[in-house]
Amino acid sequence: MESLLLIRYGEIALKGKNRPFFEKKLFKNIEAALQNLKQPFQVEFHRGRYYVTTTEENLFPALRRLQKVCGIVSISPVSQADLDLDKICRQAARLLAASYQPGMTFKVNTRRANKKFPYPSPEINRLVGAYLLKENPGLKVDVHNPKTLVNIEIREKKTYLYSQVFQGPGGLPVGVTGKGLLLLSGGIDSPVAGWMALKRGVKIEALHFHSPPFTGEGAINKVLDLCQQLAAYGQKITLHLAPFTEIQQEIMSRCPRPLLITLMRRVMFRIADRLAQKRKITVLFTGESLGQVSSQTLENLVAINEVTALPVLRPLIGFDKEEIVEISREINTYPISIRPFEDCCTLFIPRHPATRPTLDQLARAEKKIALEELITRCLENIESRTILSE
Repeated sequence: MESLLLIRYGEIALKGKNRPFFEKKLFKNIEAALQNLKQPFQVEFHRGRYYVTTTEENLFPALRRLQKVCGIVSISPVSQADLDLDKICRQAARLLAASYQPGMTFKVNTRRANKKFPYPSPEINRLVGAYLLKENPGLKVDVHNPKTLVNIEIREKKTYLYSQVFQGPGGLPVGVTGKGLLLLSGGIDSPVAGWMALKRGVKIEALHFHSPPFTGEGAINKVLDLCQQLAAYGQKITLHLAPFTEIQQEIMSRCPRPLLITLMRRVMFRIADRLAQKRKITVLFTGESLGQVSSQTLENLVAINEVTALPVLRPLIGFDKEEIVEISREINTYPISIRPFEDCCTLFIPRHPATRPTLDQLARAEKKIALEELITRCLENIESRTILSE
């Protein structure tokens, strides 16, 4: 038996003459999200709405996947009726029967996109509501806080009826605003920054620095699982694993300890800059939040930015920790981020890190290490993996 999902977008409607570009990209992303379903599906687009036809068995697996497609605002399982008021009334009664309980309150809400349909929306609401009350004497109308909302969309060729609305992430389709490189740690913040980049239409690749034997397979698996969660929103993510042990040991043995974190971050950004240029990526993303830790003071952020010509975007810059944790719970990265496997930065935090280092101090410290050779070796030994959405 066939089932039908109706998909709505939001921000795309504001794109003017560029709207078809965004609509086509979202169409492709919807198809990609459904590729591995057990049963066949069909995606259609008509006048600002997408329709996915699939089997009853596939309906909720498809719905769960579509709830993670950026650009989708909401999704509803719908039933159809011809453009005939009697048939619409009967279909509304069947829809209501699925959740009917004596004394239940309801409201009919009509959107008449097809202005050729002879009844205006308020009249449809009244007539369908009267029919439902006649068929179900125990029903009560409540226009303010109904238990069940019977939604009716009158469109060009069909009428669509639904009572359930499932939220999507909103935003823009992934891929419409270019590519970004996410500096991904194993913590709470950077996966949230990656998700926010995806939601703004950025196709992301991820760069993770690891320091064996100080960081083990548990830390790598943690990052792979984080990428898996993000891939559900972006279909595919390329993860670059950069060995950082040699660089950390050199910095720790030759440079002032208070500058350790800032120096490490500056090297990471140099490596990210070169990798991004090689991958034709034009912007870096990080999970930094202003003032959250010592390396995220304004002075440190300025010092870190100084080593790259690429724009560094920090979607969480004004968020506090509670706000970031709330989002990480919503996108299901929080349980992964709190696993007890440390990343290479948190393992080597000095006792009294510098919060206001000067560029001169950092430049003098960097002259003590063979910076160019270390960066080159790190880049040559990066391992890249492709993580697909499940």
